[in-house]
Amino acid sequence: MATERKYKDFWSFDAYYLTEHAAVKNRNLHFIGTALIIVLLIAAIVLQNWWLLAMIPVCGYGFAWVGHFFIEKDKPATFTYPLYSLGSDFGMFWHILTGQVNEEMKKANGIIHNKS
Repeated sequence: MATERKYKDFWSFDAYYLTEHAAVKNRNLHFIGTALIIVLLIAAIVLQNWWLLAMIPVCGYGFAWVGHFFIEKDKPATFTYPLYSLGSDFGMFWHILTGQVNEEMKKANGIIHNKS
């Protein structure tokens, strides 16, 4: 049985987080969920409809968990590292949005494989 790594800082966790999203379909689902979070937050503020905020966890976790359970077939990192996972998800969203995700994935794989 493999021992699960313990992460004490965000930056070492962030590399791990990216490697846990190897499947493009899973990353795309995360991107959609995070985009919907941003849209819901803006809509709630602009419309002053605070009930929209209740949909944020549904969209954020729903898309991500489908990607993990059905595509990656693993346990989402948010179960163990909820705050690090949230931060890394927004980082991955930015990398996808700016076209940097493949380069960041290569860097993350290098970091993770050099620690093994």
